[in-house]
Amino acid sequence: MKVGIVVFPGSNCDRDTHWVLENLLDCECGYLWHKERMDRRWDLVVLPGGFSYGDYLRTGAIARISPVMQDVAEHASRGGLLLGICNGFQILTEAGLLPGALMTNTCLRFVCRDVMLKVQRRDSPFTGAVDDPGILKMPVAHHAGRYVADEETLEMLESDERILFRYCDAEGRCTPQANPNGSLGNIAGIVNARGNVLGMMPHPERAAHHSLGGSEGMQIFRSVIASQELLREV
Repeated sequence: MKVGIVVFPGSNCDRDTHWVLENLLDCECGYLWHKERMDRRWDLVVLPGGFSYGDYLRTGAIARISPVMQDVAEHASRGGLLLGICNGFQILTEAGLLPGALMTNTCLRFVCRDVMLKVQRRDSPFTGAVDDPGILKMPVAHHAGRYVADEETLEMLESDERILFRYCDAEGRCTPQANPNGSLGNIAGIVNARGNVLGMMPHPERAAHHSLGGSEGMQIFRSVIASQELLREV
């Protein structure tokens, strides 16, 4: 699988993502500089975590107008897989590729800790290889991770089953106590209507090896690889 990882000024998880996909999963990876145009050879494009443009104006607001984002949007419109992690999720909402917005955490502090995620559905390219019982542990690290949207949008996300991950406790209960940032509906990750674009606040690339305290984030990446292998068999 060929993976393009976009690099903005201030990205800081691009190398982590590259290392995991290339060294642990044997993917062909390349960096995509934000000022350059992107070709069509990538199966998956990743917008990694970090602080693009120093989070000036608001998170993701400047990154969305980078030249590469035109090609990122076209990649998604062709059905290519697109994954935005943390700051990448923020950029996807700013660019209009996903609905809603990411706002300052209700605690008004930067949150950096492990959280539990409940996988809401297993029929997406990002969750098809997730193990039972569908509860994953991985870290969050953000100051603006609180997902918000108007009531109509939230109802649409619920009815169309576009909420892929919710914050939960170890037993899979989506309680206020399990919510690290105050996201509405305990939302931790959503997909677009087509299902090929995922934005998520937790970092799967930081939970990809036992030396990091756990490897459950690998299930997200393995799901993507498995989905591409199925496509090639059709």
